[in-house]
Amino acid sequence: MRKALVVGLNDYPSAPLEGCVNDAVRFNSVISKNGDGSPNFHVMQILYTATKAELRHAIESLFEGENDIALFYFSGHGLLKNTGGYIVTTDATQYDEGISMDDILKIANKSKTRDKVIILDCCHSGALGSSSLSDTENKLAQLCDGLTILTASKSKESAIEIDGSGVFTSLLLDALEGGAADLRGNITPGSVYSYIDEALGAWEQRPVFKTNVSRFTPLRTVSPKLPLTTLRKLKEYFENPAQEYPLDPTYEFTHQDAIAEHVSIMKDLQKFSTVGLVIPVAEEHMYFAAINSTSCRLTALGYQYWRLASEEKI
Repeated sequence: MRKALVVGLNDYPSAPLEGCVNDAVRFNSVISKNGDGSPNFHVMQILYTATKAELRHAIESLFEGENDIALFYFSGHGLLKNTGGYIVTTDATQYDEGISMDDILKIANKSKTRDKVIILDCCHSGALGSSSLSDTENKLAQLCDGLTILTASKSKESAIEIDGSGVFTSLLLDALEGGAADLRGNITPGSVYSYIDEALGAWEQRPVFKTNVSRFTPLRTVSPKLPLTTLRKLKEYFENPAQEYPLDPTYEFTHQDAIAEHVSIMKDLQKFSTVGLVIPVAEEHMYFAAINSTSCRLTALGYQYWRLASEEKI
């Protein structure tokens, strides 16, 4: 079972927000289905308002049971005090602003769910997973096995909203819609963070990624950049990763001596070249490698997928 709790709060009485509900709705629409329309997460959505008791109950319910993955997404106000970070609920009062990030971490750490993912798009969200207590009590900041945290900003930074949408969530959605997919179409928390990290400059809010996992479980899948049947051919064209595949003019369809079987192989090799798995040797383009009878070879990334194909993992 893949469960997700998606929360977007706008209606704060003294400091209303504009884009959090929209971000949550968009996140829900993306995460609930894979790229091919197949079911992904079973989503419970909380929008506009939530009391501390309501949200606490929903979070505890999310992490109950022995599910495959539980994902918590929150967009709203965040607060940093000398007692730690908080996600702010719409019934917040002084000295009781919302749910402690330390408490959220405790709940997730105790969960028997195999993989736990927490995504916060709020100010000071990077405080999640950072101990607010003395050095002798740092166990609170430890992440249990299978827990991943992705936040919009560091603990002392704000989370920026532009044109009715959080900058972080806009990039998050781009990543989930395919920007962070590997060649097999898998989108993992690590690839999402990498995508967001590269998009944000050194002087902008900095996303935070914390994890304690021995594997990356995909958050979503999309159509692969290459058909898996084509990827598997890497092991056919290259018997070992150090081998070069020899080319000659018969592989180029425009040449008078072109051979149909060779042209078909060349099409696959060019597809590999397009996604960075193969490069021509001593030539700038695959076309010239064929015309000038050189060869092509695997890149480092190509070796990775050659190994996966050889071990029948794709």
